[in-house]
Amino acid sequence: MHVAVCCVDDSISITVSLFQPLTGYGVAKVLESGHPDYKKGDLVWGFTKWEEHSLVPSSQILFKIEHTDVPLSYYIGILGDRVFVSAASGAVGQLVGQFAKFTGCYVVGSAGSKDKVDLLKNKLGFDDAFNYKEEPDLNAALKRYFPEGIDIYFENVGGKTLDAVLLNMRVHGRIVVCGMVSQYNLAQPDGVTNLANLIFKRIRIQGFGVADYYQLYPKFLEYVVPKIKEGKIVYVEDIVEGLEKAPPALIGLFSGRNVGKQVIVLARE
Repeated sequence: MHVAVCCVDDSISITVSLFQPLTGYGVAKVLESGHPDYKKGDLVWGFTKWEEHSLVPSSQILFKIEHTDVPLSYYIGILGDRVFVSAASGAVGQLVGQFAKFTGCYVVGSAGSKDKVDLLKNKLGFDDAFNYKEEPDLNAALKRYFPEGIDIYFENVGGKTLDAVLLNMRVHGRIVVCGMVSQYNLAQPDGVTNLANLIFKRIRIQGFGVADYYQLYPKFLEYVVPKIKEGKIVYVEDIVEGLEKAPPALIGLFSGRNVGKQVIVLARE
């Protein structure tokens, strides 16, 4: 970790040569700025050089720091994890991404349509998102969105997505396995070929089932309900009316037809 002061430029890239300082994640204070989003005195974190004063392109600043009541070094550690969420517009993924943002993470989600990608970026507050159906090479796509690798992957899909993620995890990365929706209805599930990365990168992978944590439900409500009331959490529901529509709605889950939590209304009070 390093703390520096910087000037913000609106240029795009930095050429690194043998005689230039190294770059890494750092926290900095803005001294001068030519970019409308940053002003003198702002604290930011992102890619900064190993030097006391730097000219930092705005494209390399990830966030402006709003909360200064925690150690600034946390922003390149616990508050700066890079998180990838698959099936991110679904019932679980939409909340996982928002919770990760509340803790200061950089969050990217994948979904299966342009409308869902727009939802993630423009309504749910994800830093970025992509349509996996338009990506012929998932490994290349993840490298584009996570050039430094993935710290945390919240797994809802499995199969080829998991295989590509394993290539892009950082050392000591964590994978939470909540679902594998792409695999449930296959006669022969997809093989995962990149499992050796679990060893090379010392990755922790663990299944997640909500029933193990019901004892924490009161604390969950204490955390979530105020944020819902304050409009800080967006929750999307896909509602259909009538029991007769339940079977096609269920089937639609496995083709990505729903947007958000699939709800079947049997009767209204």
